[in-house]
Amino acid sequence: MVRPFRRLSLVLALAGALLAPAARADAPHTVLTIGLSQFPSNFNPLIENMVAKSYVLGMALRPFTVYDSHWRLVCMLCTRLPTLENGLAVKETGPDGRPGVAITYTIQPKATWGDGVPVTTADVKFTWEVGRDPRTGIADAEMFRRIRAIDIKDDKTFTLHVSRLTFDDNAINDFQLLPAHLETRAFTDPAQYRTRSLYDTDTTNPGLYFGPYRITQVVRGQYVVLEPNPTWWGRKPAFARIVVRSIDSTPALEAALLSGGVDMIAGEVGFTLDAALAFQTRHRPEWRVIYKPGLSYEHISLNLDNPILADRRVRQALLLALDRETMMHQIFQDHQRVADGPVNPLDWCYDPKVKHYAYDPAAAARLLDDAGWKTGPDGLRRNARGQPLAFEIMTTAGLRNREVMEMVVRQEWRRLGIAVSIRNQPARVFFSQSVLRHAFPGAAMFAWISAPESVPRAMLASDMVPGPDNNFAGENVTGYSNPRMDALLNAIEVELDKNKRGALWRQLQALYAEDLPALPLTFRSDPFVLPAWLDGVEPTGDQYPTTLWVENWFVKQVK
Repeated sequence: MVRPFRRLSLVLALAGALLAPAARADAPHTVLTIGLSQFPSNFNPLIENMVAKSYVLGMALRPFTVYDSHWRLVCMLCTRLPTLENGLAVKETGPDGRPGVAITYTIQPKATWGDGVPVTTADVKFTWEVGRDPRTGIADAEMFRRIRAIDIKDDKTFTLHVSRLTFDDNAINDFQLLPAHLETRAFTDPAQYRTRSLYDTDTTNPGLYFGPYRITQVVRGQYVVLEPNPTWWGRKPAFARIVVRSIDSTPALEAALLSGGVDMIAGEVGFTLDAALAFQTRHRPEWRVIYKPGLSYEHISLNLDNPILADRRVRQALLLALDRETMMHQIFQDHQRVADGPVNPLDWCYDPKVKHYAYDPAAAARLLDDAGWKTGPDGLRRNARGQPLAFEIMTTAGLRNREVMEMVVRQEWRRLGIAVSIRNQPARVFFSQSVLRHAFPGAAMFAWISAPESVPRAMLASDMVPGPDNNFAGENVTGYSNPRMDALLNAIEVELDKNKRGALWRQLQALYAEDLPALPLTFRSDPFVLPAWLDGVEPTGDQYPTTLWVENWFVKQVK
C-alpha cells in the first residue's frame, strides 16, 4: 500500500532530530548534517554492497583506484596508476598456461590507520586472504580469487599476480583494505568473520579507518557521527564533525531539511526525483538542487527459482504489460529515461539497437495464453492445474517513487489477470536479508549502481548466485543461469581490442533483452540538495560516492 505521508514516521524522524548531535549555534557550518534514506546494514567495506554504507565509508576509507566524476580511472590509495605502457603492469603466463598480468602498486607513503599504525602491505596480504576465502562471504570474491599470488616488495610496494589479463585489470576499486593488526583475530574462524568483524562489533575503533574522517559514534538505524582523522595524509577536511542521519521516508526527509535537522540530502541515496522537483518549485534560496544522470539501473529482479517466473514468456509478458514511457512522464516529468537493459546510454558500450519492449498488453496476453495461463471468469489467470498466476513484489519501504511505481506495476499486471501482493521492508532489511540472500519469493524492485563499462559478472554469472555454499557472496540475486551469458561475460573481460569488445557487449545486451532475468524500468537521475553555503561537492554519476572527495568540500565565504 502506498503511504505518501506517514505521520508516525514523521514524528519519529523529528524526535530523532532532537536526539541526534547538532551544530553549536556559535559555530555555524563547522558541523555538516547529511540526510540519507537508508542506514548501512553493516560497516565492513568488503561484506555486502549497499549505497548507504559506501556513502559513509567514503569519508573514512579510500580504495586503491576509483572512477572519478569524469569517469576516468584514478589512484586514491596508490601513488601511480599501473599500465602496460608505464611498465607497472606486465603481461605474464600463469601456471595454467593462460595469459595473466603482474601489476605493481605503491601505497601512499603517509597513509596511516587512525590509531597511528601505518597502512602497509601486511594489510594488503591479509585483505587478500580474507577476500579469497570462500567461507567469508565477501561481495566481490571473484576479484580476490583471480589474484593467484602477491609479491611483497617492501612495506609500501606490492605486486599482484592476476590469473587473467583483462581490459580493466588495473582497476582494483573493490580491493578495500582491512587493518591486519585489528581484524586478524576476527578472521580466526573465516565462516564467522562477517559477524565478528570489528567493523560491526567495535565500529568506532579509530584503527579501522585511514580516510579524512573516522566514525566516532553510531546509533543503529538512526545516525553516524564522523570526526576528522588526525592521521589523514591529505588536505585537511573543513568540518569538525559530519553527522549522517538515516530517515527512511521522503516526507520525513524533507521535513528534516526544512526544520534544520539536516543541511543537505545525499543524491546517491536521498530524495526521490519527484520530491526534489516539487521541492525546487518552492524556490528556496537556502538550497540548490543538482540533477546528475548516471549509471543507476532501476529494475525489477525476478526470482527465477519461482516456477511461474522461470518461464521466459511470462517475464516478457510482464514487461510488455508495463507502460513505462507514461510512468516516466507522470512520475519523473521526463527527467528519467526508460531502460532497455543494464547498460546505460551514457556508456560507450551501449547498443542503441537493443530490443525495446514497447507497451503492448495484447501481445503480453498472447504470451501468457501460450504459456498456459488462461483467464478465468473472475478475471484471474490460472494454469491447467488451477494454480493462480500470483506472486509477491517487494521494494524499499518509505521511498515514494518506488512505492508509486510498485502500485502502478501491480495495477497494470492486475489488468492482465495477474494477482500481485506487496510486502515492503526497510532498506537495511530488504537488502541484507531478502535481496542479497536470494530470499525474496517473487519480484524485488531496486537499483544496481555500476561503474563505467562495468562487466555485470556479479549479477549475471551462474556462479554468482548467493547461497549458503558461498556464504551469500555474489549478487546474482535472480538465480539466472545461461552458459551463453557466462561465455560472453568471460569474453568481454579478456578482450583488449575496444571494437571487438563493443561487438561482444552488443551480444550481451541482446541476450539480456531476450532472457529478461530482471525487468528494466529506468536509469536514474539523482538529485543532490545542497545548502547554498556548501561548495566542492561533485556528483560522479557512477557507483562511487561524492564522499570519496569529502576533503574538497568547503564552506563558501559570505561577502
